[in-house]
Amino acid sequence: MTHLARLLQFADSTLPIGSFAFSNGLESALQTGIVADASSLLQFVSLVLHQTARVDGVALLHAHRAALADDYDGVVVADRELICRRVGEEQQAMLTRMGRKLAELALKSSPSPMLERWLADIRLDATPGCLPIGQAVTLAHLGADETEAFIVHQYGVASMILSAALRLMRIDHFETQRILFAAQGRVEDDYLAVHDLALDEMAAFAPVFDVLVAHHTTVHVRLFMN
Repeated sequence: MTHLARLLQFADSTLPIGSFAFSNGLESALQTGIVADASSLLQFVSLVLHQTARVDGVALLHAHRAALADDYDGVVVADRELICRRVGEEQQAMLTRMGRKLAELALKSSPSPMLERWLADIRLDATPGCLPIGQAVTLAHLGADETEAFIVHQYGVASMILSAALRLMRIDHFETQRILFAAQGRVEDDYLAVHDLALDEMAAFAPVFDVLVAHHTTVHVRLFMN
């Protein structure tokens, strides 16, 4: 029971790691008309989850396995490989700011030598400190298996976007919860699609999402950091 309770704590959308400041592309999707209602919002969330599973999710799985094997170098390799594939400046800022905050928060709750070392290297700019890597190390330390870590990560991505939607769109909590429930139905398929991929196979073809990320850097009015 304690194991589940702690997993729920680190999956909580109110975890204070700064996710409230990011929309994961939704703000630009609304500004450009790609998202306009609940139906298109569900499509957008599904697209982001598909892409995230095949990039961030792959890095998370490799980092989780490395953490369980006490292979710190493997954790750092996954961290560096991931940041190279998130080329948008704002995407990198989102991943690294939240990753560092997660490490700081987790260490306040439960000491972990590997997490302490990772945070020290982040502060020295020896590793970027991406959120999925921090989740992998933290959840491995808490005894979560890789499927649980993957689910926590994917849930966090979806809940971040839908939290932003409540502030950006005319949509209520009932509708966002319906969308979250529907979007989470794909998590097992996404895990099965990526769990055997090597780090150098991380890739997702989603040009519309990449354009939205680039678009956001040039707009004059913004509520979110990405």
